[in-house]
Amino acid sequence: MAELLTVDDPDDPRLSDYTDLTDVQLRRRREPAEGLFIAEGEKVIRRARNAGYTMRSMMLTAKWFDVMRDVIDEERAPVYAVTPELAERVTGYHVHRGALAAMGRRPLPSVDALLAPAHGDVRRVAVFEDMVDHANLGAAFRNAAALGVDAVLLTPRCADPLYRRAVKVSMGSVFHVPWTRLEAWPHDLTSLRTAGFTTAALCLSDRSITLDALAARQDAKLALLFGTEGDGLTPQALAAADLHVRIPMDAGVDSLNVAAASAVAFYATRLTRP
Repeated sequence: MAELLTVDDPDDPRLSDYTDLTDVQLRRRREPAEGLFIAEGEKVIRRARNAGYTMRSMMLTAKWFDVMRDVIDEERAPVYAVTPELAERVTGYHVHRGALAAMGRRPLPSVDALLAPAHGDVRRVAVFEDMVDHANLGAAFRNAAALGVDAVLLTPRCADPLYRRAVKVSMGSVFHVPWTRLEAWPHDLTSLRTAGFTTAALCLSDRSITLDALAARQDAKLALLFGTEGDGLTPQALAAADLHVRIPMDAGVDSLNVAAASAVAFYATRLTRP
């Protein structure tokens, strides 16, 4: 059973995991380096625990004591009881959900391990290049979980899927879709080819085929590549891809938001599962 500890000092070192949560640059550096991430809200905390992540601590306001009682009873990690005002001073924003948990990260698998048969039947993969917006990344992970994507690969400059905003937007889907970071982009696409994947870049180019044409191919293993929010995929990534694919548009619109485009592409190329 976790120990419920009242804390009334915003500078108490026991709350250090929760300080300055609105400082994106600081948290992006600090959290991976310290092996932690923040889960916000009851549902997300429960999903992180159910996915096997280890809890370091919880910080709760009074109205969440009863709601989270079963978690408090099952955990050994300390639970810090704070007022809403103190929570805001510590984190830098109004924590309207009133429940935060600091969770321990797990080591990321290698690309080869993620794609290996021992990891499961990986047949649909999403690759995100330099997606820096946490909300878009969280939405893309939620799309992947809902629409049959087996794994996600991120280039080195992509946003952190376990950053609080990404986790929140994904509604915890980042805990359930296997993912890892690529190290030598776009050279790492060779790992996908070696594993039997066709790589398809979502883009506007002279040699793009339509998404319908891609879906009609029914590739046994398919990796869909998506670029950054503004400029799209880099020339190097486009050159390395097997296919270029476009989503047909009407009304003079040339493209969709990357998260919306991922949902359309995932749905169009989804596999029928037994």
